[in-house]
Amino acid sequence: MPHLTLEYSGNLSGLDVRQALVSLNATLLDSGHFDGPDIKSRALRLEDFLVGDGIQTAAFMHVTLRLISGRTSETRGSLASALLNVLTGALPRIASPSTQLSVEVIELDSVVYAKAIV
Repeated sequence: MPHLTLEYSGNLSGLDVRQALVSLNATLLDSGHFDGPDIKSRALRLEDFLVGDGIQTAAFMHVTLRLISGRTSETRGSLASALLNVLTGALPRIASPSTQLSVEVIELDSVVYAKAIV
């Protein structure tokens, strides 16, 4: 734990996805709340999407961070802000002026979360 998912619209050309994941992971490590091997990140390019009324140039990047419950709302908010800063830096210079960036932090109940290392 944590699990991080970066979703981004398929029309967002020029995004260095690997570097974005590296930067997102580094931000989580730098927070002091996680150990390196515990962070699992992945990216999903979405070809089928619609933003608003379907403006073709509208784009987005969204991070979902899933954590085991127990951290304060201040800590979760700080993590969300730090990850949003990474998204801002990762945004390609040629991005649409209507690109939306967002971060969502979700708490998982440790009673119903299972994990095994094999």
